[in-house]
Amino acid sequence: MDKSITGILLALCLVAGQALAQSNIRLQEDAPDRYVVQKGDTLWSIASKFLKEPWRWPEIWKLNQDQIKNPNRIYPGNVLVLDRSRTDPSLALAPTEKLSPRVRVEPLPEEAIPAIRPNSIEPFLTQPLVIEQDGLEKAPRIVATEESRVHIGPGGIAYVAGAANSKEVNWQIFRPGKPLIDPDTQRTLGYEAIFLGTGRMTRSGDPATLQVVTAKQEIGKGDRLIATGRAVINQYLPHAPKVFVQARIISLYGALATSEGGPSSIVALNKGTKDGVEHGHVLALYRTGESAVDPASTLSRDAAPRIKLPDERYGLVLIFRTFDSVSYALVMESSRPVAPGDLLRTP
Repeated sequence: MDKSITGILLALCLVAGQALAQSNIRLQEDAPDRYVVQKGDTLWSIASKFLKEPWRWPEIWKLNQDQIKNPNRIYPGNVLVLDRSRTDPSLALAPTEKLSPRVRVEPLPEEAIPAIRPNSIEPFLTQPLVIEQDGLEKAPRIVATEESRVHIGPGGIAYVAGAANSKEVNWQIFRPGKPLIDPDTQRTLGYEAIFLGTGRMTRSGDPATLQVVTAKQEIGKGDRLIATGRAVINQYLPHAPKVFVQARIISLYGALATSEGGPSSIVALNKGTKDGVEHGHVLALYRTGESAVDPASTLSRDAAPRIKLPDERYGLVLIFRTFDSVSYALVMESSRPVAPGDLLRTP
């Protein structure tokens, strides 16, 4: 009995020791004791000032899972104070200083600090990005153009079928792009949507009349419409998944199959919400290790045994938009080119 109790205690101590080791937060050598939040800061840029692993921001901020999804907002002018006195350092807002009534008090700006720079991802928040295989059949389509022009641009008139029952005025125009094929299963997960521009419905009916407002590419018959949504910059905090996630890069958004990317590139991953991927998740980028011929072998190069080299970690991505089987991420850091097929894992 005593032996079993001793064993249990030793096991508990071991688990506790492992948890403590895992919870240790590594600070930057020059991490400030106090930092005044500036206009233009992001949660990622602020976290990088304090932490060597910026995605561990929720830990230093001592947030629970509900707060990660709905965090207390941080505004320019707030003062962040780093407490180094504990085993694990923590970060908190400095108490608001009470000022004399004779001093004019300027209110804090209404815009909270975002997780990442909005202009990095805002164009991708309302665009469809991924079209389900049968989604094209339901979308309104351009059936003709003014004066039977092959292509139209800003100011051009198009006639749209399939929007007679809609009260929407503002629309996005897109065209189905390349299939998104899972590198592991070779299954088609959807089709990338090529964003062409925006339009405004000027007359209802079937066909309805659409005037093109903006155009990134030429627009013509067969192109599809989807109602414009309002871009919402999620106030989630960057954080690592609670469970192990492994994914692969399908493609770089809008790039050729042979293209490579880097920081600020948008990548499509072969995992989505049904795989447990959510907004704010941070994943580490890896390049698959090659195999090398064993130099000690006396066999010919073709017959000699090969040694699998380890996968090399080289960057980080932040998930900002998810679908059932696909998600999109912004490359936050990379020390080498980002390429389709590269691995992503829980950091």
